[in-house]
Amino acid sequence: MSAKSVIKKIDFEKYGSLFAFVVLFIISSFASPYFLQLQNILNILRQVSYTGIIALGMTFVIIGGGIDLSVGSMTALVGGISILSLNSAMNFFGYGYWNEIMAIIVAVIVSIALGAAAGALNGVAITKGRIAPFIVTLGTMAIYRSLALYIGKAGVFRSDSYMYPELGMGYFLGVPIPVWVFFGMAVLFHIILNWTRYGRYICAVGSNQKVARYSAIKVNFVRFISYVMVGVTVGVSAVFLTSRLNSISSTNGGSGYELDAIAAVIIGGTPMTGGSGTIFGTVIGAIILGMINNMLNMLGVSPYLQGTVKGIVIIGAVLIQRKRSQ
Repeated sequence: MSAKSVIKKIDFEKYGSLFAFVVLFIISSFASPYFLQLQNILNILRQVSYTGIIALGMTFVIIGGGIDLSVGSMTALVGGISILSLNSAMNFFGYGYWNEIMAIIVAVIVSIALGAAAGALNGVAITKGRIAPFIVTLGTMAIYRSLALYIGKAGVFRSDSYMYPELGMGYFLGVPIPVWVFFGMAVLFHIILNWTRYGRYICAVGSNQKVARYSAIKVNFVRFISYVMVGVTVGVSAVFLTSRLNSISSTNGGSGYELDAIAAVIIGGTPMTGGSGTIFGTVIGAIILGMINNMLNMLGVSPYLQGTVKGIVIIGAVLIQRKRSQ
């Protein structure tokens, strides 16, 4: 069998992001001698874990034919309120090892619950209000940021806990805790997408809503759940972001997260038209973005140009998807 025929048999649509990852990894390895150092690899994974976790939930939203532009502002609001709840809980329980542990558990629960509520608000407006997801989430993006600025008085939410940073900066078996959570949630979301009835329903809804409705699928409920899921992922990401910094800015906390999350999903091969997609592709897409940022930093490229590179990558990925569909 010739090499040409072997290449023709390769499913580039399914494994395109993986090939892009391998090529970029090889190029990066030759471009900088520091790229392959273990600490650098762990730093890349830690950096991508925050937006990568959100991208996992965003995958379900985009597969269902929607989009969520509010996740960045939602991260600032949820993170800020979780820190306020942490400080309040510490005042309530008092200081001490176990009291501080209890306060952190309260903050984590508040963060995830608030993220789910914010996602549910988007879902209700989109499904019950019959408003386009782009318009709804554009509006809530402004609302969530405005509330974060108001509650935080345009300043920084700071934690009083000395143990909280250990959650975001800690390691387990030599790997940062946020990375473990990112991969663990990826496995869970992969199972939901591929091995559950809900996974089949969200693909059916994104592929053709009318056919899905005629098949007795509760279209609005399925789409609503996808927005709750991305809200939960925002809550989890906010916990690790705030615990790493032990604070979060109300002005730029989570800024640009919506771009990174959507880009990771698109680069991972999920079409913007919905109907199909993979969690594996999203994970690879998130890591590709992290590798690009890392290489630009190592090569001394201005951080102000990183957005340009991301924009080019997103447009390129969409163009490739369009050519495939034709």
